[in-house]
Amino acid sequence: MRMMNPFASRERRHRGQRLAVFLLGIAVIATIPATALLAQGQRSPYTVVETGRSYAALQQAVNAIGEGTGTIRIEPGIYRDCAVQQAGDIGFVAQVPGQTVFDGAACEGKAVIVARGRSTTVEGLIFQNIRVPDANGSGIRLERGNLTVRQSWFRDSEQGILSADDPAGAVLIEKSTFSRLGRCDRGLSCAHSVYFGDYGSVTIRRSRFEAGRGGHYVKSRAGRVEVTQSSFDDTAGKTTNYMIDLPAGATGSIADNVFVQGLDKENYSAFIAIAAEGKAHPATGLAIVGNDARFAPGVSRSSAFVADWSGDKLALGANTLGAGLSRFESR
Repeated sequence: MRMMNPFASRERRHRGQRLAVFLLGIAVIATIPATALLAQGQRSPYTVVETGRSYAALQQAVNAIGEGTGTIRIEPGIYRDCAVQQAGDIGFVAQVPGQTVFDGAACEGKAVIVARGRSTTVEGLIFQNIRVPDANGSGIRLERGNLTVRQSWFRDSEQGILSADDPAGAVLIEKSTFSRLGRCDRGLSCAHSVYFGDYGSVTIRRSRFEAGRGGHYVKSRAGRVEVTQSSFDDTAGKTTNYMIDLPAGATGSIADNVFVQGLDKENYSAFIAIAAEGKAHPATGLAIVGNDARFAPGVSRSSAFVADWSGDKLALGANTLGAGLSRFESR
């Protein structure tokens, strides 16, 4: 007759109990927000560099800086979080560029970061899947002050960056990518990859705009613009409009960029449009030079590289244009 081993039986019971506790632990963890998990692990994701203090929520870190100057270092991860900057000079910086993702959340029904301080700097962050009731969901809503964006990625949202008016403010965007942004639907005003109001200046360098989902890639009412060494790839765009729209006129330069217009357009009549909605700013001397513009493979149509409603004397220099493109049209 085979004897039962009481120790083996006891071990099986203990294994069963440990498994039950483990499964219960998984069920509890699944209900905790990601930021809470980080906090429980004593790894609050937002650290104010100047003080070394860490916070579980982005708004807490912003409030800690207040009217002062500080940088918030953000650990890698996916966050459903947002913040409103009311004052001060604040930097939002990824600890590892490209590994910090803000996904879906929007403060005040506007954006992940609502900026109305003295200045805002964003470096190394990804903003995605932002949608709000008024269809202007953005990575950044700039309402006042200066903005600098470097090495960041805005994708799959209604808008990348949207601003109000601040004629004393300046915007600088460098080495950033804007993918699958914009919309023109629901009977609402269009959203764009980026849209700046009446700012003092807007500068975009070494950045990429691609696969728009409606509206313009760059729309700016700023009095001075600089768009240089950037690419506009509309090959996979859907119901898009102009590559660059300066609806109120502007001085500055559009130079050394590459433009490719795709097939699916709401308006393919021009690549660059100047003062199409009236002339709040002069366009005299606006330099457009050294650009390469063409249609995507398989697209055969006619369009104007530059369409101008201002009547001002532009500084239209040498640009390389593909078949079907006229250099300039006065409208």
